[in-house]
Amino acid sequence: MTTKTPRPEVLRYTAFSSTPDGGNPAGIVLDASALDDSDMLAIAHDLGYSESAFLTAPPEGLGGREGRAYGIRYFSPKAEVPFCGHATVATAVALAERTGPGEFVFATRAGTVPVEVTEEGGTFRATLTSVEPYVEETADADVTEALAALGWPAADLDPDFPPRTAFAGARHLVLAAATRERLADLSYDFARLEALMHRLDLTTVQLVWRESATVFHVRDPFPVGGVVEDPATGAAAAAFGAYARELGLVPADAVLTLHQGADLGRPGELTVTLRAGDRRVRVSGTGTRIR
Repeated sequence: MTTKTPRPEVLRYTAFSSTPDGGNPAGIVLDASALDDSDMLAIAHDLGYSESAFLTAPPEGLGGREGRAYGIRYFSPKAEVPFCGHATVATAVALAERTGPGEFVFATRAGTVPVEVTEEGGTFRATLTSVEPYVEETADADVTEALAALGWPAADLDPDFPPRTAFAGARHLVLAAATRERLADLSYDFARLEALMHRLDLTTVQLVWRESATVFHVRDPFPVGGVVEDPATGAAAAAFGAYARELGLVPADAVLTLHQGADLGRPGELTVTLRAGDRRVRVSGTGTRIR
């Protein structure tokens, strides 16, 4: 007779908000060393958050201060994902509350991701640095299929923001709405968009509307994770930063503000920092425990 591994403590934090009712919730297991893939998937499924993070011992040779480097894996309710920005921010905040602010280093499936946590007035803010990003063309037929699944006419796109697939740890299809009203009206064919995303190996579709030169509103359908919409998406924010820079839509040195979650009643704010001479993208935001 075998004894089932006891379920570990699961913390609940939100990222990209300083209040529990904003941003994107994540489950966090600070010691997942005794869990296998099915255990982690079951925990993520039961929580129902867009992703949950599971910490393990760091691989040999991972850089970082002793005791502040970790392996990390991310599971949605349906599957493992290679990288998740909001769960990384939430995990770094949870660790900082226990061991103090400073730098943490996470070994993800997508590569090594350092995170710097600062604290001011009892509020923690985490800044992750992405892996090397890339931006690639998206076939016209695939864009047409995505628009059909979303129920968006092609005329509702912003012509200054051509569709592209962008990566900064995970792949996201970037589509820009011409108006805030178009972005707000999101009711899509779940199964049809999910099928396309699986075929293109997409984690989310990054829907964007530009309010001003450096301020954007974004939404992220996430059917491949079993979630209709992600409330705040750090990985997509990093990918969008790489996209905007490569297409010359923002300067090489820029700080962008992304608002996400308001349409879901969970407002959050993501800061994307671009630096000339460094292709990596920095994404930062506050985080706090839900309960």
